[in-house]
Amino acid sequence: MARILLTGASGFVGNNLARRLLRDGHELNLILREGHSDRRIRDIYGDVRIHTADLRDEETLATTVASVRPEWVFHLAAHGAYPTQTDALRILHTNTVGTANLVLACLKTGFEAFVNAGSSSEYGLKDHPPSETESLEPNSYYAVAKASATMFCTYAGQSTGTRISTLRLYSVYGPYEEPTRLMPTIIREGFRNRLPPLVNPETARDFVYVDDVVQAFLLAASVADQEPGAVYNIGTGVQTSIRAVVDTARRVLNIRDEPKWASMGDRIWDTDTWVADIRRAQESLGWTPKYSFEEGFRSMVEWSRANPSLIDTD
Repeated sequence: MARILLTGASGFVGNNLARRLLRDGHELNLILREGHSDRRIRDIYGDVRIHTADLRDEETLATTVASVRPEWVFHLAAHGAYPTQTDALRILHTNTVGTANLVLACLKTGFEAFVNAGSSSEYGLKDHPPSETESLEPNSYYAVAKASATMFCTYAGQSTGTRISTLRLYSVYGPYEEPTRLMPTIIREGFRNRLPPLVNPETARDFVYVDDVVQAFLLAASVADQEPGAVYNIGTGVQTSIRAVVDTARRVLNIRDEPKWASMGDRIWDTDTWVADIRRAQESLGWTPKYSFEEGFRSMVEWSRANPSLIDTD
């Protein structure tokens, strides 16, 4: 069992990772900023050690890391992934400078593995599945900040010979997802036998179930023979159109409502091609996603039935 430091546990993927780490018996330390939302994690407070620090506060962060001396570090805290988070300087300070502060603090104390959460948005809009070595064309402040953080982690790993890796996550969905996101919205409305406003039906994503993503984080931390500073795409290698998502939802939830396509306007990130090349994660980590889209969706529906308050926007 490892002594672990995790940032971002109050968020969607970080919360799922925290719960898996606790189930596996690890000693879990969380770094949470003051004023964080406790909606997802209040029920696990008694099972973890909580440290209050802001990633932008270099001194406090270094003191916290030195007190924990983690063996594994999972860095999932971020700012700017939601449409309401538009402050460019805060996005850069949190995602780029904050990541650098955490990496440098951890290098001082030493660690076995540091796993950074990257984003498929670093690639920008591509008409094919990009490999990890392909040129980056970020098209938002958030994507620029995440790309910069990934490059910092890659250089730090390579220059020090330490196991620092980045997982570029595609469109993760599952339990504890933000209620305003597509899957919780479709499920919530589907329970009422209706559909929400929808974008162009040919808009596509590589939707990857959160349990598969959590497994990728664990493998990135535990597989010893990795290239320092490695980057891995984490998706399914299969893209799913919004039309296919809605078809699945209507079948699984018995929704009779007809979809009203393009009743929601296009967003700058909407595209009909968004899919991961996952060969490197398969070859280097032995990771392969287990859930098809429908299997993951059905699992999320069952969780949502048991936890209706966590998909409610009220």
